[in-house]
Amino acid sequence: MRAIEYTHTGSPEVLTLVDRAVPAAGPREVVVRIAVSAVNPTDWKSRAGSGDGATLPRPQVPNQDGAGVIDSVGTDVKTLAPGDRVWIWDAAYQRADGTAQELALIPIEQVVPLPDTVSFDVGASIGIPGLTAHRALTAREGGPAELAPGTLDGVVVLVAGGAGAVGHAAIQLAVWAGATVISTVSSEEKGALATSAGAHHVINYTSEDVVSTVRGIAPRGVDVVVEVNAIANLGIDLEVLAMGGTVSLYAGGGADQPSTPVRAAMGKNARLQFMMTYTTTPEQKSAAIRAVNAAASDGALEVGTDYGLPLIRFALEATAAAHRAVENNAVGKVLIDVASL
Repeated sequence: MRAIEYTHTGSPEVLTLVDRAVPAAGPREVVVRIAVSAVNPTDWKSRAGSGDGATLPRPQVPNQDGAGVIDSVGTDVKTLAPGDRVWIWDAAYQRADGTAQELALIPIEQVVPLPDTVSFDVGASIGIPGLTAHRALTAREGGPAELAPGTLDGVVVLVAGGAGAVGHAAIQLAVWAGATVISTVSSEEKGALATSAGAHHVINYTSEDVVSTVRGIAPRGVDVVVEVNAIANLGIDLEVLAMGGTVSLYAGGGADQPSTPVRAAMGKNARLQFMMTYTTTPEQKSAAIRAVNAAASDGALEVGTDYGLPLIRFALEATAAAHRAVENNAVGKVLIDVASL
């Protein structure tokens, strides 16, 4: 079967199309025939490594997220059967089997039934972005541990970078759960995408004053900030944050040493919640999976230009180009078509 793999870290050119043996499912494992594999920033960063071209202990198939159908199951697997539609999360985290291959061997815990009404494109797009966004929106003290319609009623959420994949998922999940959503963007084009995703208010930070505009919309401040660029935005976030609010930081935006406005954070009794979806607790992960699947089933996590996240498609043999597109900050969701199912 066809697969993409790399044997040492480096540029996208280390990704090679190879022929691999068909995997066999062992205890608590399934083999998934991948329809669509998605590329996230974490995928190219893992492939790039630290830049020293380190040789890996074993060949690595990239990409964490994907969707497809069960091809075979281990003898002890009773909850899934061949032909079932599924989506996959964290496939390549501390494992050699990512989703950039025709048949992926995956632990059953990392395979989620995909509702019949949900496309493979959506299924491949909701892993890293959706689970990250869910944790960001539930990190607030006193807030819900698991999102559902109505759980964020009366809550104001600010999503920085609403045209990105995590920002897009955060807008959609927050709206689905009942929040008022404000998003910041860097252009009119990205503003249109954030609006299509469902944001109630969009601010172009290159031409508008974010602090005064947010205060005009939410005089008491925002309850949660979903932050993609702590280096640039943390001071602004604390200015617009409500008393006792939370800034959820899932990316730094540059150097690893942001300057923290300590007194401003203290004065707001603010929570700065750093997060990485790979290392959330089992309870947080399970809640996120349930909520994301429910939102997708409700049609709340659609992708495509009409829903604020353009799709950029590549063939499996062009996975290097797909990685390069994400590395170069392509606007939209980069998907790899692996098989027609």
